[in-house]
Amino acid sequence: MIDMVREIDLQAIAHNILLLSENLPDRVERMAVVKADAYGHGAVPVARTALQNGCSQLAVATPQEGAALRQAGIRSPILVLGCAGREGSLLGISEGLTLTVASEEDALWAGEAARQLGKQGCVHLKLDTGMHRIGIQTLAERERVLQKLKSYAEIQLTGAFTHFADADGADDQYTRLQFASFCRLTEGLPSGILRHCANSAAVERYMPEMTMDMVRLGISMYGYPPVDTKRVYCPALSWYSHVTFVKDIQAGDAVSYGCTFVAEKPMRVATIRCGYGDGYHRMASGKAEVLIRGHRCRVLGRICMDQMMADVTQAGAVQPGERVTLIGRDGEESITAEDLARWCGTISYEVLLSSAPRVHREYIGAPGSNDIGKETYYAK
Repeated sequence: MIDMVREIDLQAIAHNILLLSENLPDRVERMAVVKADAYGHGAVPVARTALQNGCSQLAVATPQEGAALRQAGIRSPILVLGCAGREGSLLGISEGLTLTVASEEDALWAGEAARQLGKQGCVHLKLDTGMHRIGIQTLAERERVLQKLKSYAEIQLTGAFTHFADADGADDQYTRLQFASFCRLTEGLPSGILRHCANSAAVERYMPEMTMDMVRLGISMYGYPPVDTKRVYCPALSWYSHVTFVKDIQAGDAVSYGCTFVAEKPMRVATIRCGYGDGYHRMASGKAEVLIRGHRCRVLGRICMDQMMADVTQAGAVQPGERVTLIGRDGEESITAEDLARWCGTISYEVLLSSAPRVHREYIGAPGSNDIGKETYYAK
């Protein structure tokens, strides 16, 4: 009987990076976004794979995420995309991370941290061109921040970036307005810094116009491009569990909590070891499908904390212990994170990130057997 496992194909990650790089000039750097544990795929192995396949820099959300990569022996430049705060700036400078400066206060904290620690630090300016999350909005504000940075000899400005709010939208007007604003806000900045604004959607839709000096590879790197494309990306994550029990029910029998599903005819039902306690969204109750023996089997009734039930009437003589594909391919059928997201009323990002700690993670498709901690690592 197999354990419940999320299987990560690192060769798929490498393949997707190569696809994203097709329209990029060699001079353009690639930054792999590995925040939130690499979108649920495992930050350390994904970061190593990205760096081995053309990426020169990494991005995380918090200094703590960057510190974990440093502790794993990763020495490439790592940008902290969010505001670090006072304590986070100390951690970031001590670990050699690149901090984001979105205000005079951020500049102060970065500078004071570097001075206190007696270390040199690097920062990127975050320019708010329309996302209205964090960032510098005007040239006057930019100049005040630059003056604050200049008061610290320990701090070096190495980049400037913005984030597109609607690069995957149907209308390109807002993205083009943001890009124009970014160009205006970066005029006159020191030569040699890295300017970057393109995310996965922009790499697909606005190359080479918005290439700049570096692009950030996010959701597409994991196999889920946010816009229509002719490129064939490979989802890197598969999710498997197993059947624990099989029973026959009759017309009128109810399945699971609340009796929301009542059989209209005799059926064969399999219980599956997976529930919302494992990160499988309860909102998919009564809508989701799983794959067993290459057949699509509908989930019946409400998904429980640790288990769910599915109709296997047409799937043959299903037995306890057989593999269940929650995300991935089985024969000619496949289920993607986007399918599960649609059944849940959410987005693929959230599905990829939803795995609970008790779901084991295994790696395949690796060029070697790097030490990535407690998780199982397989090399093809």
